[in-house]
Parts: sequence; structure tokens; C-alpha cells
Amino acid sequence: MPIKIPEDLPAYDVLTREGVMVMSEDQASRQDIRPLRIGLLNLMPKKIQTENQFARLIGATPLQIDFSLIRMSEHQTKNTAAEHMESFYRPFSEVQASGEKFDGLIITGAPIEHLEFTDVTYWDELCAVFEWSRTHAHAVFGVCWGGMAMINYFHGVKKHMLPQKAFGCFRHRNMAPASPYLRGFSDDCVIPVSRWTEMRQNEIDAVEGLSTLLASDEVGPCLVEDATLNALYIFNHLEYDSDTLKQEYDRDIAAGTPINIPCNYYPQDDPSAKPQNRWRSHAHLLYGNWINEIYQSTPFDLHECLGA
Repeated sequence: MPIKIPEDLPAYDVLTREGVMVMSEDQASRQDIRPLRIGLLNLMPKKIQTENQFARLIGATPLQIDFSLIRMSEHQTKNTAAEHMESFYRPFSEVQASGEKFDGLIITGAPIEHLEFTDVTYWDELCAVFEWSRTHAHAVFGVCWGGMAMINYFHGVKKHMLPQKAFGCFRHRNMAPASPYLRGFSDDCVIPVSRWTEMRQNEIDAVEGLSTLLASDEVGPCLVEDATLNALYIFNHLEYDSDTLKQEYDRDIAAGTPINIPCNYYPQDDPSAKPQNRWRSHAHLLYGNWINEIYQSTPFDLHECLGA
């Protein structure tokens, strides 16, 4: 089954060219089926790039997906055209007022790691999203800073500044081969990392109900399951495109910002060489497994979601 997105959303053409099954509103309305409702709270400045990345992974699953784009109500982005935001995004305040519910909610990262959580301009509203998600989203997936913010809000686990940016492709160990979220995973895998902060394993271990599924000897815990809240927190970037780290590296070089060549990314560490994607298959496995777990456990009537 395909992912249902507006025909004029840029991701529609991108995914169609890649062979991902997409479906228009008209096509979807002719199928007698309840699609899974997946929301994307997009906190990244490059909205369209992030939409494409997550739509690609969600759209590769065998179920029909109704993909909804959500933004913070007051926060404005300078990197995406106002027309795009007006056409395709709804502010969280509107979603909240509607009373609608979602089978799954993804909360992206944001390039604001240097700030304390409480110093983020939209922190209060994001906390409202977290609380709302407990009764209006069957499952939640926090990504990078979004995952760090969630695990801090719900469990008090702190983020810590690193002496230098963790940047590149790092090997991660499969810590829970029996987990349904890691079905099909190798014993280890390569995952892109791009962050100035870390979550520490001993602090995660101190919280009852949290279990680490993927971790790296070099860059620490990566994927954490929160069984109590039916949530996953991932601190790294399986959703990245092949050239996302290159874009970040080139941006910093052009701006004169000190940055190391991303580890284990370019062949022979040569920035003029084309990067190789060594994480794509595991990205599809993880998000496909997440969607499958939602499908197996979500109520048919979303008004029954978490009993709310």
C-alpha cells in the first residue's frame, strides 16, 4: 500500500521518481480501508528535505499511510517558503483544538542543541505537544534533539555537551536482537551521527522502563525504547540522505566554521569523493518495524486511543 500525500507536495514527485508508491487524496478515497494516521512535527529548518526523508521511509511500508505535516504554532521558519508552510502544514494549536488523534507521531530534531531546553522559544508549546501525545498518539518517535527533549521531559535524563561534534558514520551494536523494532537487523550497523550533545548510558539505565536497543562504543546510546509511553527515542539519523552529511560539511567549510571531515563517510576520507550510503536498508527496517508494531496494536477506532 502507498503513502497518501497531496499531489502538489514536493515529496510526491520525489518519491514517485524513486519508485515509492504514493497516492493522491482522490485515489485513497476510493479504497475501503482505514489508513494509519502518521503525523510529522517538523522542527527542522529545511522542511522540504526533512519531509522527503521521513515520507520515503514511511511510504515504503506495506500499509496505506495518511501523512500529516505539523508545525509549532508561533515559530516561523526562514528556510522554507511561506507558501509551502501555508499550503501543507497545520499549526499544533489547530491540531490540538480539532481533537483528532494519530496512530503515530514523529517529532524531528532541531539545530538548537547548544540551548538549554527551557531556553528554546517554543519549549512551552513543545511540552504541551508531549502531554497531548500521551492521549492523542498511539506511538511516538522522537528523533535526535526531539528524542533528547522527550526523554528529558518525561524522565529527567540530561543532555551533555561534547568537547567536539560527533560527526560521521559510526558502527552501532544491536543490543536487543529479540526486539520487534530490530527485526531483520544485523548484529551491528552503520548510522549517521551529527550532534554536539550526548545522552549517557548510565543515566538512561537509572530510569525504570527505558531500554537501549542500539548503541555505539564511540558515540554512546542511539535508540532507546520507552515501553511505558509506547515511545522510541533515536539520537542519530537513519533518515539522512546519502549527501546530508556532505551538505552539512560543505556548509560549515563555506562559512569558515571549524569542522572535522565526517568519520567513515567519504571513501578514503576524501571530501571530493562521492559518499556511500551504508545505512539505507536499516533505516527502512527500523521505520517499517515501527509502523508494523503500530498496525498490530493500534485501535481501529482512534477515539479509543489510550482510553482518552
